[in-house]
Amino acid sequence: MTPRAQRMFTAPPGQQRGAVTVMIVIALLAILMMAALVLDGGHMLLNKTRLQNAVDAAALSGAKTLSQVMGSGNAATTARDAALFTLNENGKAAGNQELSTAIGGTPASFAVVELADNVYGPFSFPGPANATYVRVSVPNYALAGFFWNFAQTFGTGALGAKNVAAIATAGPSPTSPCDLAPLLVCGNPAQYNPDAGVFWGYRFGDLEVLKSAAKNSDPIGPGNFQLLDFGAGGKAVGELMAGGGSVCRNVGDNVDTKPGNTVGPSVQGLNTRFGDYTGSFKNTDYPPDLVTTYNNPLMKYNDTTTPAQVEFQGQPVTSSNGNLTAGGTPLFDYNDYAARTVACVAGSGTGCQSNGVFERRILKIVMGDCSGKNAGATSIPVIGFGCFYVLQPAESSGGDSQIFGQFVKQCEGDNVPGPTPQDDSGPQIIQLYKTFINGSGTPSTDS
Repeated sequence: MTPRAQRMFTAPPGQQRGAVTVMIVIALLAILMMAALVLDGGHMLLNKTRLQNAVDAAALSGAKTLSQVMGSGNAATTARDAALFTLNENGKAAGNQELSTAIGGTPASFAVVELADNVYGPFSFPGPANATYVRVSVPNYALAGFFWNFAQTFGTGALGAKNVAAIATAGPSPTSPCDLAPLLVCGNPAQYNPDAGVFWGYRFGDLEVLKSAAKNSDPIGPGNFQLLDFGAGGKAVGELMAGGGSVCRNVGDNVDTKPGNTVGPSVQGLNTRFGDYTGSFKNTDYPPDLVTTYNNPLMKYNDTTTPAQVEFQGQPVTSSNGNLTAGGTPLFDYNDYAARTVACVAGSGTGCQSNGVFERRILKIVMGDCSGKNAGATSIPVIGFGCFYVLQPAESSGGDSQIFGQFVKQCEGDNVPGPTPQDDSGPQIIQLYKTFINGSGTPSTDS
């Protein structure tokens, strides 16, 4: 201690006046500095959270829209517009005035939207044609500094500019659906290769006729369907076929088939998806699909020929890469439906149902291993879930029915996401993923 400092503490009380005041001033300055840093730090943390929430919502919105318009010529632009619109709307929410001011009504200059076909990237815009993942990033969101500039004067370079950043990635993940139709289709467990277009013995895009087995003693196999015991009575089966229930199953579970005369109610329920309402079904409870177009007259299943065949106006129906024709006449198939749906989602379509719901004509169905089973009441193991596009309203004759359609690789699902970030066949759900840096396994600190 210096002699002068010693004198300060050893001097008589009369000569120590003002020493405590100096110490209090220094302490108050330190306390005020800490309070200022706490105020600015809390402000940064709050706005980082608000920004991350807005970016997360934008990525989910973009990925969801991308899944609905995939395959169209402007899918990337439509997905980006949806993401930026959601970001801008979040900025308008209560409490987000500062974020709204920063966006300034021009979200395209505030955030970057990029697409990729893999969760690890590389991300770009418009991205690859088969892109399914959307990344939204805000690299620099500048914030007002209450005492930030004052604190910077005490240590050049110790504190950088007061801003935050955020990034989010969203895309599809396989899921075990809960909006299942009470319908089981027998599949072949040995024939599953989605990359080659083979799905439990079926080929994506091919015309399929799912037939109910005629007798309880008849064996069932690929090409047959069975109604499932998800509820009590034919009315419950009809409501589930109309989409009026929530029943979840997982691969490896067993499902019980439901024999009996419930084909009629199930057909009535299925046909609500086309805007056809009979019995107790009403459009207020079961809206139609966005697109209800189908071939008229209906296709017929002719089992008097060898082999049996599907015919349209007496001409056999053929399938090539999902395109259906009869005697050279193109038929309305899944490819046409998908293009029409994209236009409806984008707001540029014609003939769209004003109260329609996306993908109502695609049934989420149980794929089962029916080996050694018959058409009576039985328990069948679940091997997967399929997306089955229904081509036309169903008809029933006595206790028999046929459902005409095409298996498609993916469709919109619900329930919880799967454990791995990958595209797969069957129902999909859009979820958030960690954002990874440059294709590595290292996650970004801002995601």
